[in-house]
Amino acid sequence: MSVFKRGNIWWYEFWFSGRRIQESSKSTSKTIAKQAEQNRRRELEKGYNNIQEVRQQLILPLRELAKEYLTSYALRHRSATYAECAAKHLNVLLGDRMIVDINEKTVREYQDQRLKEGAAPKTINEEVGVLLRIMGERGELVRARLRKDKMLKLRVLKHAAKVFSPEEKTRLIEVARAAKSPTIYPALMLATNTGMRSSEIRTLKWEQVDLEKQFLIVGRSKTDASEGRTIPFNPPLYEALKEHREWFKLTFGRIEPLWYLFPFGKLHQLDPTRPVTTLKTAWTNVRQRADVKGRLHDTRHTLITELAESGAGEETIMDIAGHVSRQMLRHYSHIRMEAKREALEAVWRKGQETIRRKAEDAEPVQDSSPVLVTTPAVERVSLQKSLLGTKNQAQKACRTVAKSLKRLGSSARTRTWNPSVNSRMLYH
Repeated sequence: MSVFKRGNIWWYEFWFSGRRIQESSKSTSKTIAKQAEQNRRRELEKGYNNIQEVRQQLILPLRELAKEYLTSYALRHRSATYAECAAKHLNVLLGDRMIVDINEKTVREYQDQRLKEGAAPKTINEEVGVLLRIMGERGELVRARLRKDKMLKLRVLKHAAKVFSPEEKTRLIEVARAAKSPTIYPALMLATNTGMRSSEIRTLKWEQVDLEKQFLIVGRSKTDASEGRTIPFNPPLYEALKEHREWFKLTFGRIEPLWYLFPFGKLHQLDPTRPVTTLKTAWTNVRQRADVKGRLHDTRHTLITELAESGAGEETIMDIAGHVSRQMLRHYSHIRMEAKREALEAVWRKGQETIRRKAEDAEPVQDSSPVLVTTPAVERVSLQKSLLGTKNQAQKACRTVAKSLKRLGSSARTRTWNPSVNSRMLYH
């Protein structure tokens, strides 16, 4: 500890964490200068070790920290709906608890309570993730302990998403075309023919649609990879958008580039400067009348599955759908049972055809020359060995006959000691 005087003012000087601290006490009293030096040193030590800030944070209720977290989250993300929903449930069960009172046991109790309420395991895992991020450093400690005990996340069962059949798609489109809502038919055509998400369809503006060149540009989206992707029109979608453009002109008198394709409000109170808030009500009516089960988002699964079954390349599918990784592509692509059966049957048919061709090639060629021994034509080497063995046997037989004739003599001489030969000669 060192104090010194400059003019009438006392200064203090000390070293902290390798740095020289030299500041004025702004006092003419040496005693006050020494006390100021001591307070300054303590202030730096607390700030360096984060003691005071951590203590104050630990005694705050979760509700207050959640409010600060949501404010920061909204500034850094496109939408805060996800975090707001999670914080809402957290505040109901844990909002009044201090951070210091929340530990791994508290998290397990929260998981159990949410399961009793009927929440899905995936939803609970997301809420716990938000909770631990709100808690900051203590949350990381609790996360590590839960992971060690294998209690951090609930098991999530993977269910295959709905993929509409061609008949279901036809019924949905027919019902949507006859619906009173002027937006559900073009919105459904966009969903089934482009694979766009509901939010991408709702916020689509006329400046993003080029009917002359027959393509559109996706605007604000869920991921960076999805924004700005271009999707061409097929004939049904092109006709649907042309009809929607005519309706839009009749309704509003003109089309402005910054106006939304699907305006906000009811049928006679539409505002094209604002996008429609949701398509769920219109979709539910269409789905029920068409007697089809599923979500509007399942049209995205259906299109990606159809693209995969048609043999489209992964890069093409990812560019249309706006996926970042092949893992996400596999999540959305659900090859249907019919396509799997056809693929397996094609493999079986190919195998049968190969066996048939081999059998045809193995059939012996018809020849007028006598065949000594019938040998299966399996391999060329085996066939040569078989023929060679037959030739050797024939030669051996010939030698045996020649030896016998030499002993007996020619047919002109008669051996009296051979009864069989004499008896044959007497008959002649």
